[in-house]
Amino acid sequence: MSIDVADWLGRLGLGQYAPAFAANDIDGEVLPELTAEDLTGLGITSIGHRRKLLAVIAALRGGAPKLLTETAPGSPLSNPPPPAGEGRE
Repeated sequence: MSIDVADWLGRLGLGQYAPAFAANDIDGEVLPELTAEDLTGLGITSIGHRRKLLAVIAALRGGAPKLLTETAPGSPLSNPPPPAGEGRE
């Protein structure tokens, strides 16, 4: 998978992590395999930032590249579905 990780992080508003990803050889091939533990190891201490990254990484695994950068109102990242059993009747 050909992804410019620094550009991708920048479009997510998380460009400050690009040096850590580069220093740890995280490229488009490795990106879909990252876990919460990996993100912590990369120095991403913000839970919100880890959750955001995990959501777009999950989209990456699902083969939905359009979701990788959509953070505008109404996008999958701005209005995630409620957890199972909540908000459904």
